[in-house]
Amino acid sequence: MNFTYRKFADRFWSWRGYEIGYCAEGLENQELLNKPALVLIHGFGASVGHWRKNVPVLAQSFRVYAIDLIGFGSSAQPLPTELPYTFETWGQQVADFVREVVGDRAILIGNSIGAVVAMQAAIYAPELITKTILINCSLRLLQEQNQLASPWIKRVGVKTVQDILGVRLIAKLFFDRVRQPRSVRQILSQAYIRKEAITDELIEILVKPAQNDHAVDVFMAFVRYSQGPRPEDLLAILPCEAIVLWGDRDPWEPIAMGRESFTRFACVKEFVAIANAGHCPQDEVPEQVNELLLKFA
Repeated sequence: MNFTYRKFADRFWSWRGYEIGYCAEGLENQELLNKPALVLIHGFGASVGHWRKNVPVLAQSFRVYAIDLIGFGSSAQPLPTELPYTFETWGQQVADFVREVVGDRAILIGNSIGAVVAMQAAIYAPELITKTILINCSLRLLQEQNQLASPWIKRVGVKTVQDILGVRLIAKLFFDRVRQPRSVRQILSQAYIRKEAITDELIEILVKPAQNDHAVDVFMAFVRYSQGPRPEDLLAILPCEAIVLWGDRDPWEPIAMGRESFTRFACVKEFVAIANAGHCPQDEVPEQVNELLLKFA
């Protein structure tokens, strides 16, 4: 099966020989050329479609791009042996996208792991990235250095699960269950506070790309990825300012941990709690997030 999901990503760019999907709006408005463009970066398992409630609104005031990270959405899914799925890879992809496609200054806006990617890209392209806006940034709690602070029994448990999911047959059996619409809906019910935002359209956005042949390999690579930078490591060397937005009821990335970790860095100019929102406030409460993005961009 060679299925590619292209409902929202209607443009394509070749990066290192791989096809990358993205969408863009507001490019024809000459009055917006004096402003940096906005580049939106999704989280794990998501895609351009996760910004469908934001792009049209933001494009009234900015040139707006949303990109599918390699391995997700409409972008190519090479095997991990061909291309490592790391924040360095994704950061370089986004930095090159800004140079080659946007061709101008940009503000990077990322959700979850997309926020980590945004910071990594800003470090790779400091001459072009003027600001990062981090929405419920992944705290990377499975990263090795973070695991050192956990009780040994928890560290052993995490490593055991990662080793088990390193067996492709087992990982595929697990992933086959996870990528079913019913399972995706259950997972979203944990991450989303506002259940009315969990629509059939959202389920389709997340499920369709997961049917690709190599989707399980991308999943395996990421769940076993315990290396690479932590957000704190990137904030310490971030060459631009950061604005942090956080759904105050996020069950996956607790706001208290984010506030404690992030606000001690001088580059973090604002830390804004979004009331009654979970892990993906741009989709749960888009009106609030759009207002904040237009305020801080």
